Amino acid sequence: MKRVIKWTIRLILLALLGLASWLFCAYWTSTNDRDQSAVAPTNPMKAIVSCEYGAANLQLRELEKPAPLDNEVLVRVRAASINPVDGHMIRGSWLMRPMSGMRKPKNTRFGTDFSGIVEAVGKDITNFKPSDEVFGAKNGAVAHYVCVKADRAVVMKPTNITFEQAGSVAVAGLTALQGLRDKGQIQAGQKVLINGASGGVGTFAVQIAKAFGAEVTAVCSTRNIDLVKSIGADRIIDYTKEDFTKTDQRYDMIYDLVGNHSFSERRNILKPNGICVLAGVGGAGLHPGMWGRVLGNFATVFKSKFTSQKFVTYIAKLTKDDLNVLRDLMQSGKVAPVIDRTYKMSETQAALRYLEEGHARGKVVIVIE
Repeated sequence: MKRVIKWTIRLILLALLGLASWLFCAYWTSTNDRDQSAVAPTNPMKAIVSCEYGAANLQLRELEKPAPLDNEVLVRVRAASINPVDGHMIRGSWLMRPMSGMRKPKNTRFGTDFSGIVEAVGKDITNFKPSDEVFGAKNGAVAHYVCVKADRAVVMKPTNITFEQAGSVAVAGLTALQGLRDKGQIQAGQKVLINGASGGVGTFAVQIAKAFGAEVTAVCSTRNIDLVKSIGADRIIDYTKEDFTKTDQRYDMIYDLVGNHSFSERRNILKPNGICVLAGVGGAGLHPGMWGRVLGNFATVFKSKFTSQKFVTYIAKLTKDDLNVLRDLMQSGKVAPVIDRTYKMSETQAALRYLEEGHARGKVVIVIE
């Protein structure tokens, strides 16, 4: 028994030493293409890059203008927007660094949502042509140009939506659509409560839930009541004055973007077979209690396995089909993106700082000059 214990301890120590060695090597060899000597671009464009972790390291640089491959379209970007995930990626939390780069970010480009005008198409492209107005999602969207695979996350822009609005749609709109429709299985006539209704995802969620025929109760602060009412909420709860878990109302679905109530509190306002879709932890940026809410979401999902009421979480997917669903909802006037503020590309740091203060109403958009 002593020999077994001794060799077990040795193996554990050896494994820990190996892990430490790997982390040490991964950290010091982590690099990105910005570490290389810069070569002046022959066909320059401007883009926001982050060669080091931290929002303060976002820089406006000149890069080589991309050329579309055979299956791609080249888009002249007119507007892009910032999402909480963009801030998380450039902040470089240690939990994410094994994927994003241990010492420096592997991916130096910034932004995902975009809208713009097709400037050129690859030889295999038949569904887009130059001058088409489009929107979608592509890494590095805060730039003068992006190349996007035509069969992926790019679709035609609705004619009744501005470039600024269209450039704010992809991540937030898809998150709301897939959470309500796929995870919440929303149905006409259901009572749906949206906690965090005035933010980027929340403003889409209110409108999408209404488009599906639900009766929507929106939770927001006093200053956002008029905004939430204007996008179609049937009932509004001001969380500074009333706790939505202390009412007699029961809901078929809670779409929770904040996660600031306990498992039992939310169960109390769900119908016996109701569902709570966990879609956030209370806005962008680092804020008190954030990690507790993240862990709490996983705990509630596990606890709900033993109840008739379900708590589910998910990660949104960028799909062309669902972008077309959002396009149709906007074209029909059922959904209109809400923009809080717009910034110039040179003001991207300020835009991210504002978003991460946690008080943005709707989306924060970068207008590409």
